[in-house]
Order: sequence, then structure tokens, then C-alpha cells
Amino acid sequence: MSVFSNSHEQVVFCHDRQSGLRAIIAVYSTALGPALGGTRFYPYASEDEALHDVLELSRGMAYKNALAGLDLGGGKAVIWGDPDRDKSEPLLRAYGRFVQSLGGRYYTACDVGTYVQDMDIVAKETRFVTGRSESHGGAGDSSVLTAYGVFQGMRAAAEHRWGTPTLAGRRVGVAGLGKVGKHLSKHLLDDGAAVVATDVSARAREWARSTYPQIELVDSNDELIAAPIDVYAPCALGGALNDDTVPLLQARIIAGAANNQLAHPGIEKLLAERDVLYAPDYVVNSGGVIQVADEIEGFNFARAKERAGRIYDTTKQILDLAAADGVPPALAADRLAERRMAEVGRLRTILV
Repeated sequence: MSVFSNSHEQVVFCHDRQSGLRAIIAVYSTALGPALGGTRFYPYASEDEALHDVLELSRGMAYKNALAGLDLGGGKAVIWGDPDRDKSEPLLRAYGRFVQSLGGRYYTACDVGTYVQDMDIVAKETRFVTGRSESHGGAGDSSVLTAYGVFQGMRAAAEHRWGTPTLAGRRVGVAGLGKVGKHLSKHLLDDGAAVVATDVSARAREWARSTYPQIELVDSNDELIAAPIDVYAPCALGGALNDDTVPLLQARIIAGAANNQLAHPGIEKLLAERDVLYAPDYVVNSGGVIQVADEIEGFNFARAKERAGRIYDTTKQILDLAAADGVPPALAADRLAERRMAEVGRLRTILV
């Protein structure tokens, strides 16, 4: 069954009783091409919460893909459940059937709770899947270029704020040492930054202690936000920047991998009032989608990395536009993405 929100092209609820699949696929826009976005497997408290998440995430993907220079629209999917308990081959293959039923309007990939091995299973039922394992001709772990892109965006923000494109000598707070946070921490340490981090997972904290003992660990995200850091990098779930956390923030730059970091409209203005430079999340974290999108034409890591490196230039352009127009960077990014969707998307109306 398909239903429509006020702004989305299509929202599809997927239910397969035998496998236990409960999923929602949201297609925000296909103005630039087929919608591309990952599948999040998460134990939502309710269907309403899952729907809200997929609608927000799919909109973000449309803007992200537009600013990444991809000829792809924006979409997202969520599977409602506990991936540690509910994930199975029948469930993933049932999900693949639903993706296939959209006829190529939506390409899926990995996200929170899903991995390349899962995409290999999904691909048994649909060809509209990216983020597959290297053994199946895929891009492998997309967190590699996600972290690389965040680092490039952070460098651009550092140049805008402090006049030099490096984090050397700066204290960077990384919230979340998952797939992306681990790679990002290495980039930062190699660049000469001091890393302060937190994660709810004991396994992730132990990884930090054993792999990079120079990382300073704190007990919670609240403690990290209030710590004396120069840069705050949210790399877990969204909504980290809200009415409670922004007043406590010590960092002068925010640049991280999490999607939908601003809890609600208006947070960007609170950040501007506190002179906190926000590098829009869907700009700096687009390296992952660049990596998996490259699969569609036959994956080449060097080509994908070169394109992900341009996140530095895009971030710099947006921050310069925001400063020139006297608007928050989030608004400048939105305007640039909307302009590309309108100008390039219009060409599809020319019949050939």
C-alpha cells in the first residue's frame, strides 16, 4: 500500500507476516534520478516514530545527493525491529522483494543496523541495491568514505573559522565510536588533533582503549558537549543538537556524521546566536552515499574517494555563501540543493 505525505512522492508500508518484516520505504524526490538511501534497522518505540524517522531521513537524502553532485534523488527505508533479535534471511529477502516492487524508483544500501552482508542477502531478491560486499563487486563498508568526507568538511570549517584547513592542535569531541567514528578518529589523530570521545557501547569503548589509548573517553554525550572542546562531531543517532544541549556546547565548530543533527527547525539560529559554526550534516556526511552510488556504474574506489574529497570544496562554498548572505549555513545549503534539484530536474521535462 502506498500513501503520500505533503512533500514526499511516495511512502510505502511493507509487511510480511511470516518473516516478521515491518518496514517503511519513503521516496522524497526523483527529480535528479532514482532515489538512493540506506535501510535503517532499529527498535522504534512505535510505528509513528519509525514513520517520522524515515520521512526526515529521506528528505535529507535528497538534499545530500543533490549537493554531492549525484544524479540521484532521495529516499530512505526503515525496518522496525531489533536487528540483533529479528534479523533473518527470510526477513531481508522479503524486504528485497518490496524494494524490487518499486521498479527502480528506489535503491537501498546500508545504514544503522544493516551491513554489507545484509545487502548481499537483499540483493538475492532485487537488483536495486548498493553497498554490497567487495566479493560481490560492491563498494564494501561505506563508513570508510563517510568518515573521510566528514574529515574534509571539518577541515573546510576549520579553515573558515581559524584560517587554516587542519585540526592539528585542536580538541575534537567524537560522539559515537561506531563504524564511522572509528575511521574519523584515525583521520583526526593522524592530523594532529586530540580526540575526546564517548559511546554507549562497552565494546566500542574497549576498542578505543586498546587501539588508540591516547583517545580521552568521557561517560556520556552530555559530558562531551559540556567539555572544553574546539569541534563537536555527532556520529551516532540524530537530534543531538536541541534546546537543552546547545546552551551547554563549548565547541566552536560542529561537523559530524550523524543524520538530522538539528532536533527541530530553529536550532540553526540558536547556534548562530552563540557563534557556533555548523557544517550541515547532509553535506559533510555524504561520502558514504558517494561510495555506494559509485557501484551503480561499476565501483572504482579511487574515483569515489576523489569525489568524496570534493566535500571540502562544497562545505567551503556553503560556509562562504552563508557568511555573504548573512544566513545560517543550513539555510545556505538548503538553497544550493534546492537550486540544483530545480535547475537540473527541470531538464527531465524536455522530451527526447
